[in-house]
Amino acid sequence: MKNRLKYLFTLLGITTYLLTSCNTSTQEDVPNQLTSQEKEDGWQLLFDGTSLEGWHLYNRGEVPSAWTVQNGELYCQPIFDTTAHGDLVSDQAFKNYELAFEWKISEGGNSGVFINVLEREDIPTTWSSGPEYQLLDKAHPDYEMSPAKRPGTLFNFYPPLNPVEPKPAGEWNQSRIKQVDGKVEFYLNGVLTAQEDFNSDHWKESVASSGFKTFPEFGKHIEGHIALQDWSKGISFRNLKIKTL
Repeated sequence: MKNRLKYLFTLLGITTYLLTSCNTSTQEDVPNQLTSQEKEDGWQLLFDGTSLEGWHLYNRGEVPSAWTVQNGELYCQPIFDTTAHGDLVSDQAFKNYELAFEWKISEGGNSGVFINVLEREDIPTTWSSGPEYQLLDKAHPDYEMSPAKRPGTLFNFYPPLNPVEPKPAGEWNQSRIKQVDGKVEFYLNGVLTAQEDFNSDHWKESVASSGFKTFPEFGKHIEGHIALQDWSKGISFRNLKIKTL
């Protein structure tokens, strides 16, 4: 009898442990949810995993578009049809923050995340004002031909500060953007890839000698919307979250 009771208590203990572990793992691992610690630290979700709430098409508002939610992913369809295409823009503008997100891209894909975007009718595109955190598949020809266009770079300005390998097409990469009073840092899969001060003479000179010099508002602001780039090939995002600094 004692042995049987001991066996039952042991079995009960194992079952309780497994259930607790399973529930904890589920809470921590489900995409597009904040952990208790993240909530305590001030993080907020920018994508709820089920809708486009908080986002709209640049200069067009909340209209049906190629941006959809599929399996908990914010996905831009690559097929050009009657569906409206364009960059997706956050409803809110941000200044000092840390932005974290995951992305996966199709083979040969090319996309990006823009920061400090101004949304005005006289500014035709997001990239006319907002510098870009580049997203690129390694199979894209720009990867070898243009180091300043590799993933994690400040698009078309500087090559990565430190070497880092993106995940293969179809696998999730982790990215982070930090901005404080115009000083920005880009990270890809935990590695620092770009650094710049948008108030500095160095940045102003870099813009003046770049192809963006023809856009009067480009790179001149340290506050604005966040935008996700539409592209002709599929791109997905998840775990988009932000913390005000």
